[in-house]
Amino acid sequence: MTDGLKVVSVFQFSPESQQVLREATSGDVVCITRTEEFITRLGEADVVCSYWMPDNWRALAPHLRWLQCSGAGVDGLQPTGVLDSDSGVIVTTATGIHATTISEYVFGSMLMFNRNWPEMMRLQVRHIWPRSANWYNLSRRELMDQTLAIIGLGHIGRRVAHLGRAFGMRVLATRRSVSEGEQDPDVDQLYPMERLHDVLRESDYIVLAVPLTPETDKLIGEPELRVMRNNAYLVNVARGRVIDEAALIRALREGWIGGAGLDVATEEPLSSNSPLYTMPNVILTPHISGVSVHYDERLTKLFADNLRRYRAGETLRNRYEPQRGY
Repeated sequence: MTDGLKVVSVFQFSPESQQVLREATSGDVVCITRTEEFITRLGEADVVCSYWMPDNWRALAPHLRWLQCSGAGVDGLQPTGVLDSDSGVIVTTATGIHATTISEYVFGSMLMFNRNWPEMMRLQVRHIWPRSANWYNLSRRELMDQTLAIIGLGHIGRRVAHLGRAFGMRVLATRRSVSEGEQDPDVDQLYPMERLHDVLRESDYIVLAVPLTPETDKLIGEPELRVMRNNAYLVNVARGRVIDEAALIRALREGWIGGAGLDVATEEPLSSNSPLYTMPNVILTPHISGVSVHYDERLTKLFADNLRRYRAGETLRNRYEPQRGY
């Protein structure tokens, strides 16, 4: 078994969680709040828990053996080289801990769109009580018997599928690799990514839950938006770059699709000049779909388990694979 490890984290674990991690590592756990201190402490670290690393991490962290990412997406680390197969650093992600929170967000966005909830909130602020739902387009559609497409049947996508079925929806999904005739118990029909257009044509609601890789960069562009139904509602909880944002803005303006629920943007923070802010068929949030009061607890459980596995020489959960890109 590996001796006690020195862990440096930019994620602010609670005092209770820090104690759990200390017991798992049989060593020291230090949570850093200031960038300057993090840079200094990297020289001591065997293990780092962070969503970012400085470009010169090799010089700053000569003892680094393992990076536990505090989030699921690692695309922001690509320029640093820490994800390279020859970096000498094991990288693991927090994939899976967001499934409950993000799937609930997805359905919150869809239900808000269906009932035109943003407009109802604006009417409340203005002290307006419409005498008819038709006056402000408040009478909208239901989820029951509608078709839901999940682009990326991972942890989040699978939880979205469960909720979709609970709402009585027909659920379609794509996955990176699908064998001929393969079925999945959580969806009505499973498709390979090569049949993305077929899935989009059939769907009333489309949820993007793929990691950002070279294959998914601008996965949804003008051709994909053109084949969607004109009532389709597109929810993006992946990364902004999965959609061609200029094409999406045009699609929303010209009515190619019904609307979009966006928790991410191509560039964040989204410019105050973006037309997405004022579009009536857009529900926009600032990359918060994964935020939860349970985040600390869930990340601690995953990290502590991986620390025990690491010390015992066992396979780590959620290990990043360079050939896949996630």
